[in-house]
Amino acid sequence: MKLLVEEEEYSVDLLESIFDDLKFYKQNGLKGTIKTVGYYHSYKKKELVLMLPKVFMQDSSQTVFNVSKEELYNSLNQKSVKHDSKYQWLREVSIYFYNSLVEYNNRWHQNSLISPSRTFELNTNLGEDNYSYLDIILSITNFYKKNKNYILYSHIEKITNNASKPKWEKTIRKSLPFMANSKTPIYLNVRNKKKVVNKEEELITYFFSILNHLNNQHNLNLKIDKSYKLLKDDAFVNLCKDEYGLRKLKKIKYRYFNDTLKRMYQLCVLYFSNNDYSSSKKEKEEFLCTTNYNILFEDMIDKLFTDKFDEDENIQNLKKNKDGKIIDHIYEDKSLIDRSNIFFIGDSKYYKSDNTASLNSKYKQITYAKNIIQYNIDIWNTKGQFHNKNIRYRDDITEGYNITPNFFIYGHIEDPNNFENPQIIQKTVKPEVSFHWSDRLFDRDTLFVHQYSINFLFVLKSYTAYNSYKLKSFRDIVKKKFRTGFVDYFNSTVDCGFTFYQCTLQQSLFSSYIRDRFKDFNGKSIITQDNRLIIAIHHTDDSLNKYLLDFEILEKFH
Repeated sequence: MKLLVEEEEYSVDLLESIFDDLKFYKQNGLKGTIKTVGYYHSYKKKELVLMLPKVFMQDSSQTVFNVSKEELYNSLNQKSVKHDSKYQWLREVSIYFYNSLVEYNNRWHQNSLISPSRTFELNTNLGEDNYSYLDIILSITNFYKKNKNYILYSHIEKITNNASKPKWEKTIRKSLPFMANSKTPIYLNVRNKKKVVNKEEELITYFFSILNHLNNQHNLNLKIDKSYKLLKDDAFVNLCKDEYGLRKLKKIKYRYFNDTLKRMYQLCVLYFSNNDYSSSKKEKEEFLCTTNYNILFEDMIDKLFTDKFDEDENIQNLKKNKDGKIIDHIYEDKSLIDRSNIFFIGDSKYYKSDNTASLNSKYKQITYAKNIIQYNIDIWNTKGQFHNKNIRYRDDITEGYNITPNFFIYGHIEDPNNFENPQIIQKTVKPEVSFHWSDRLFDRDTLFVHQYSINFLFVLKSYTAYNSYKLKSFRDIVKKKFRTGFVDYFNSTVDCGFTFYQCTLQQSLFSSYIRDRFKDFNGKSIITQDNRLIIAIHHTDDSLNKYLLDFEILEKFH
């Protein structure tokens, strides 16, 4: 197996030696740039290639494995990845990548991202062509799904037929029956005087032990009947060591004449073998890949951070702006300054692990925020309300605008074996600020963008492995983290440059008080949803100092 990285350059001679055509890379002189993510299998050239997402590059020269892309390319030469703990990351990436493509199609009912390739089926003989860890899992699971009923009833029938002179009283008293579709009890452990050896049981035990291990390792959501004996934990680990399972299989090789059992035997041999070779049924190429992995990454982040909005036309209007721009992520959460809500606007960036957004991206994000503000103001102007009763973008007395939080989210990989920890890291101490007047915090053109990174491998796994409860739990945690990042910034006078004050006058006087001083307070004040008049004084601005007798220092936001 060869490992390549998306958007990295390799010599054309090298690429021509493993690919049959140009659809997987773009040639530029003597160099070729990988343009797809996925895996490719050429029967003609007997090569198996895994093309990793570009986030596996730590910087321009080093991968996240602390080796160069050239060293990574040959790191799996003549090695099997099925049992070595060193390659657990590769086994998981293969499965979660495949699952992510399936999940994307399930969510959006389209196939435009996936290049055409039928499910790869391994044939019987070993020794000619490579196959990947994903291939063997797909073959085992597909075989199980097609034959599970036949195997189960054959297994039950064999057990029943092996019962010689059964003791039914003891059987009924000592064991629980399996209930068939006709609600007829079937006893799997018949108590009898004479034991008959079930020659199929050993093979079935090996196969379902493999299936159970893969099911637990990769969240395949397969239901395995409890009537099968399984080898688990240390017993299964020992079976995989030094081809011990392969030696056990060779001892029972000539017991099976049924085609289904022979196929089961061959799949077990492929799994326990310490090489990755097999002959294929068809002389052609197989591939499972996409050239638009950035779109897939965006949807993975969106599923993690936001609810699915397909049925909410208003939310779709928010994401699809009238100027043609499409917002990656938008969700409603508690405002930074009061108990009203505001939309948090996010943009996922599919970069290499060390990259950050360009100036162009930051300007685009500011535009997204302005579009959301205008959308809500348009509703206010026509219906006298914002998107809903909880959201408040502008106070009509001060004409001050609520703070609209924005963020970038990047994928990164620090530990190639860590698929469990989200590792959300704030990439900048302070958010980026865009403004017309530096001393007007509550102006519609004063906007802030924070930057975060998240463990790409966690995102990849959680996209398909997380249930709705775990997703909601994660969303609650990450939303709190993003809001806290902004609140902490504004609670620090040194960082944000503003000191916040709250008016001590009676609430009934706010309207006339602001009207008489509107020019001085414009863009620097706001009346919150819970009827508090707040001013934000920038450290370079002393024009409001004469009014401070009517205000007191505001306690920190929460």
